[in-house]
Amino acid sequence: MGRFVYARGALLLAPAIACMLTFAPGRAGAEPLTLPQVVEHALQNNGELKAFGEEKGIREAGKTRAGLLPNPTLELGGGTGALTGSSAENNLSLGVSQEFLLAGKRHKRLALSDSELEMYRWQLADRQRLLRLEAKSAFYQAILAGQRVALADRAVSLNRQLLDVTRERLEAGDIPELEMNLVKVELARSEGAKIETTDALHQANTRLYTLMGLPVGESPALEGTLEAGSALTKTEADLKLLAQQRRPDLKALQAEKGRGEADVDLAFSEGVPNLTAGLALTRDTTSMEIGGVEGKDTAYLIEVRLSMPIPLFDKNRSGVQEARARRSSTESRLVAAGKAIEREVAAAYASLHNADTVLSLYRTSIIPQLEENLNLTQEAYRLGEVGILAVIQEQKNFFQANEGFLAALHSRQNALVKLEAASAIDLTGGMQ
Repeated sequence: MGRFVYARGALLLAPAIACMLTFAPGRAGAEPLTLPQVVEHALQNNGELKAFGEEKGIREAGKTRAGLLPNPTLELGGGTGALTGSSAENNLSLGVSQEFLLAGKRHKRLALSDSELEMYRWQLADRQRLLRLEAKSAFYQAILAGQRVALADRAVSLNRQLLDVTRERLEAGDIPELEMNLVKVELARSEGAKIETTDALHQANTRLYTLMGLPVGESPALEGTLEAGSALTKTEADLKLLAQQRRPDLKALQAEKGRGEADVDLAFSEGVPNLTAGLALTRDTTSMEIGGVEGKDTAYLIEVRLSMPIPLFDKNRSGVQEARARRSSTESRLVAAGKAIEREVAAAYASLHNADTVLSLYRTSIIPQLEENLNLTQEAYRLGEVGILAVIQEQKNFFQANEGFLAALHSRQNALVKLEAASAIDLTGGMQ
């Protein structure tokens, strides 16, 4: 009876594993999170992204500062002749001066700050793109780890079932005790493998929860699958074109190039000195002696003062040279980034194609053949035609193949996630 139960259970093992590969692990009593929910939560709560988002205030403050005019200067002055023997003579002045920015410096500084703010917005968008990539990769890694735990659990169940069969056959005197001991070793090995996969699941979940910015103690279940969704309909050329049009890191470099142009324009204007105009009220008190009679005379004067540095030695040539060098550096990085993006899309597209090919091999050749081999070997063992070593080896081959199948499914999803990050489009869901 034990032999029949084992064979029947073995025949049902392959469909059970196939079903397990389709569904993600869940947790009773908690609403599981789907991939779009995970990505949305990460975008809203990731600590590093929130910190970079707060830097918007720095850029806005810079724009406010760029639009400010120089503060006026209050000037007070006074003099006395007491130290030169003319104590009756003195003067007092009160004035105010204002520096005026020439050559459109204020407008150009505002243009420069606008470029910096635009560059920051694209940098923020690029960080969001990279966070989506990390969150989706971590999500699929957690799904893979959960399915590996389920696969290891089924391996333990099958080995326990095999141990029951060998124990019955030993009691019946059909096999030596060594065969049962071999099954015990295999059971212990599978239990150890399950512990390792459980630890890997914990590590994968921890990384995902960290990216999501979840509070310590929160560990929601995940709902997802490694199975491929709809087939990719866009060609490699289409994806390269979309990447050139939509990649935020490329947009950030284009904005940086615009900032370089504004910086050069401002550097030329900085070579033109500013004009300082002032208005002052002066009171002069003098004394004179006529016929032995000393008299005082007080005069009030209004002065208009204009001053401007003479650009004889410094015409801000170094500033212009520095701005031009930064602009040239940005242009070079922009050209290099455009080429790198095309290579990145091409590599991701090729990886996805290769992953699809590997999956097709598993589905059409490897898994069906191993299922048949396992069933035949188990039936042969039930009939006493082969020894326990053949059964153990065939089970190892079968579970290793399913482990490879899981890895192939994960590689395919990972390639798809990298492709959508490279081309800046949404292929898997999650607010691209």
